[in-house]
Amino acid sequence: MHKIIHIDMDAFFASVEQRDCPQYRGKPLIVGGDPDGRGVVAAASYEARQFGIRSAMSCRDAKKRCPDAIFVRPRFEAYRAVSQQILSLMYAITPLVEPLSLDEAYLDVSEVWQAYGSATALANELRAKIYQQTGLTASAGVSHTKMLAKIASDLNKPNGITVIMPEHAQSLIDSLPIEKFHGIGHASSEKLHAIGVHTGRQLRLTPLETLVQLFGNKRGKFYHDIAHGIDTRQVKAERVRKSVGTEITFGENIYRDDILLAKLQEQTRQAFGRLSDRNLQAHTITLKVRYADFSQITRSHSLKSPYQSADDAYKWLSELFRQIPRTQPIRLVGVTFSNLQSQQQSTQLLLDGL
Repeated sequence: MHKIIHIDMDAFFASVEQRDCPQYRGKPLIVGGDPDGRGVVAAASYEARQFGIRSAMSCRDAKKRCPDAIFVRPRFEAYRAVSQQILSLMYAITPLVEPLSLDEAYLDVSEVWQAYGSATALANELRAKIYQQTGLTASAGVSHTKMLAKIASDLNKPNGITVIMPEHAQSLIDSLPIEKFHGIGHASSEKLHAIGVHTGRQLRLTPLETLVQLFGNKRGKFYHDIAHGIDTRQVKAERVRKSVGTEITFGENIYRDDILLAKLQEQTRQAFGRLSDRNLQAHTITLKVRYADFSQITRSHSLKSPYQSADDAYKWLSELFRQIPRTQPIRLVGVTFSNLQSQQQSTQLLLDGL
């Protein structure tokens, strides 16, 4: 039986800001966009969450709920640096680490937990080391499947730990609202509510055929399995990244090409920096544009050899931009690098060709 830990940093972006800026501590803090524009909440401190403020909520709505909230723009470079510190601590324990995002990851400690006495003791030691090195708190879930470990990490937040033993798993699953299950989003929960399914137990008692009819074979079976505590997914130590990109939504729709191209160049440099940070190179670049009416187009360009610099990529992107229809202003531009390979692969291909 596997022993899996899910680590979830507590209000990560907001906690980094409160750590670095003492004047924000103990106050409702929102990391996100302009509260008077179209921005959304990227993270909210626990003081802000008391007002019902959550990630992905519009900053305008967040300000209405808490007029005294402090709004700050995200500092992703700072968050990535802290995330790398945390990952280093995880990799010191086991190579079987699967990052999900900057602030959460799975660890399979099945082969190493004995040295710590238990997987729970290991998780607590890791949480203590994270706090010692970063000054930030983390919550942990410990169980025998990824699904249960992730559910567990959310049950005792912030700065808590929950262990779900195999013999207690089904009763816990039965008691949970379906929204607590990772993989059941808003749209799926609405469909389930429409057929009278609100809890894990009700989901478990729903025939597989009904779930497949509602969600298709793959997702329907997944929902059926998780309701029965079945999750055979392994911790993937090396997740294959298919693309790297960035995008920006403007506070006001923009007509002017010079402003749009400047923003596009900025996004290209940011995306190329992320690519380089991961020791990746890309053969394809894609321009994403969303118009004022929310219609959207993409245009791509591929090269036989990878893009060598942000300026090289921007040259092609600016050409793609000049070819798109311009009948209305633009509210979003995005840049995505894909068709990726590691820099080592690129070097080896070059040597093979000599």
